[in-house]
Amino acid sequence: MNFEEHAAKPLLAEAGIAVPLSRLCHTPEEARNAAAEIGPAVVKAQVPTGKRGKAGGIKQASSPGQVEEAARSILGMTIGEHVVEKVLVESAVDIAKEYYAAVLNHQETKGPILLFSTEGGMDVEEITANHPDKMAHLPVDMREGVDDELLEQIFGVLGLDDEKGALVEFFLKLFDAYRVTDAELIEINPLVLTKKGDLIALDCKLTVDDSGLARRPELAANGVPDKLTKLEARAKEHGLKYIELDGEVGVLANGAGLTMTTMDAIRHYGGAPANFLEIGGDAYTKGKPALEIVLANPKVKSLLVNFCGAFARTDVMTGGLLEAWNELKPDLPVVFSIHGTGEDEAIAMVRERLGIEPFDLMDDAVQAAVEAAK
Repeated sequence: MNFEEHAAKPLLAEAGIAVPLSRLCHTPEEARNAAAEIGPAVVKAQVPTGKRGKAGGIKQASSPGQVEEAARSILGMTIGEHVVEKVLVESAVDIAKEYYAAVLNHQETKGPILLFSTEGGMDVEEITANHPDKMAHLPVDMREGVDDELLEQIFGVLGLDDEKGALVEFFLKLFDAYRVTDAELIEINPLVLTKKGDLIALDCKLTVDDSGLARRPELAANGVPDKLTKLEARAKEHGLKYIELDGEVGVLANGAGLTMTTMDAIRHYGGAPANFLEIGGDAYTKGKPALEIVLANPKVKSLLVNFCGAFARTDVMTGGLLEAWNELKPDLPVVFSIHGTGEDEAIAMVRERLGIEPFDLMDDAVQAAVEAAK
């Protein structure tokens, strides 16, 4: 789940990281009143996406009237397919230096990694491409935590001897915020050093692991739910993991890994998957609602069913699927590849009820489904 800036910054403050005084506003008039209290301010669009500044969604203002005018111009904008419905009016800060700082889950190290750059205030992609020598990476062993001494060495190498003590303290707090929120990403850009020598987080991008939200329901209440299509929302109601795509080959498989492999194979043989949908785990008995959702996509021209059972019995999944098939009576070609627990019973059901022969090899089933969708 993503969190907008106004919802993410209080979590930084809880960890002891300084953030500017701010007020969340929904109208230009509210923004004007907030500025009367705050003083010179920055008006920021609140949407769960980046590049707000480049889109004109961040404006500086020195008076309440200018803040009201800025809010009026930003509210109603569309940034990254999100309509701006609220703005953050935040006190202006005297900036001496801008840094980039983040903690995120890293696929290669299978754990968190700290990122820091002396080139803050720009996109991280631009920093990586144009200033790779100014971006420090520090993998962290989750069991041991942050290495203070190594952080000090890194800041020293980057020429930040005067600030390294404050930066080490900042990263300890940032890592703590990452840990307690079950974050996948917590990014501060820019982290600024003020002319008075204070470190302040001027922005915060936060993405939290959905599986961790149950531990902090009060946190989830402030997040931004994913934008779902009607079919994706319908699947969620059934506890199914479904993502709608633009292809023509419908996919129904058990387990995320097998489903993604099936989708890759479809692309390999010249087709395009119409969806991601897996019924593994406790969803393996949900063949009927799964089929209904896949077939509700008008782009689907063929259906590929790929079951490989271990804990999930293929005969149970196939039985539910065939019951739904009999009720819905879809007029499109379907191909099967069935292996694992219960495969003999499942294959027999497909032969008897549909009069078709499942493929022995997944590749053959994929090629047949791709061809049938043409």
